[in-house]
Amino acid sequence: MKNYLLSFAFLTLLFASCSSDDDNQPAPIPADYEKGILITNEGPFNNGSGTISYISNDFATVEHKIFNKVNGSDLGNVVQSMGFTDNDAYVVVSNSQKIVVADRYTFEMKDTIVTGLQNPRYFASNGEVNGYVTDWGDPFDETDDYVAVIDLRTKAISSVISVPFGPEKILNHDGKIYVAHQGGYGHNNLISVISGNAVESTINVGDTPNAMVVSGSYLYVMGGGKPDYSGNETPGTITKVDLATNQVVETYTFNNTTDHPSGLTADGSQLYYSLNGKVYRLSTNSLSLPGTPIIDGFFYAMQAKNGMLYATDAGDYASQGSLYVYDLSTNQQVQDFQVGIIPGGIYFNE
Repeated sequence: MKNYLLSFAFLTLLFASCSSDDDNQPAPIPADYEKGILITNEGPFNNGSGTISYISNDFATVEHKIFNKVNGSDLGNVVQSMGFTDNDAYVVVSNSQKIVVADRYTFEMKDTIVTGLQNPRYFASNGEVNGYVTDWGDPFDETDDYVAVIDLRTKAISSVISVPFGPEKILNHDGKIYVAHQGGYGHNNLISVISGNAVESTINVGDTPNAMVVSGSYLYVMGGGKPDYSGNETPGTITKVDLATNQVVETYTFNNTTDHPSGLTADGSQLYYSLNGKVYRLSTNSLSLPGTPIIDGFFYAMQAKNGMLYATDAGDYASQGSLYVYDLSTNQQVQDFQVGIIPGGIYFNE
């Protein structure tokens, strides 16, 4: 009887201990690079490697060259852009003619896509089945441009869609892919709408479309206009497109032929863009372009999110650039960070 009681007591203590251990298990540790801001740095043109910088959402942690740190290898030249699926980051390395696929939260490399790429530019996906990457082909040939369709399960190009010359920025909206044809080394004025593996329609917009954002049920396209060296300079525009019909419903044209805006970004119903060293705010309900800037600065890339504006400065294009953070309720700078060489893209890794 005594042995029985001792055994029972031992088992009771054992089960209690196991239960206590289960209750006190630590919460899963977040991956190193989630809940933060990622900056793609192009790197020196034609030599060296581009990099990716990470800044935590609370601004307490800053890390440079995170891909190199995790994998012990360089991304290549030039890191043009980056796009995401649910779990992966697709890093487009244009001069190296490849896309590097990494876990978006740990940045451990998973794959490299090389076959079928000539001059890749920007990536978007329509879910977990297909990815799309714009490609200039031979940049001096205006007839060979395309969008490559990537099977996200095999990480291989499954088909190619011929498109007008100069496909550049790309985004997904409700399963359809919108491609801005900036014009490569020339100038174009089209948006292609892709459904599946085919171009469904094209939309005429302002010259040299260099950015697109969705706000509400509309697509806003920034046209930089043709520069002076084109021999036919034209002013910049912002074109408003109804996403239900893909029809242009409004065009804002800048006052001066020499006005060439860039950096269009959206935060809710507010649009922000850069022009002549100034940042302007445009409400989507406004009937005209604003006349008064809110922030001074020559910025290489801009993104707005949750009442903050994130803007990069490439400096001398040979040494480290900077990221500046502005509170859009006061239009005052609240943070600044050193990042990599030619910081060309700003992304939020939630």
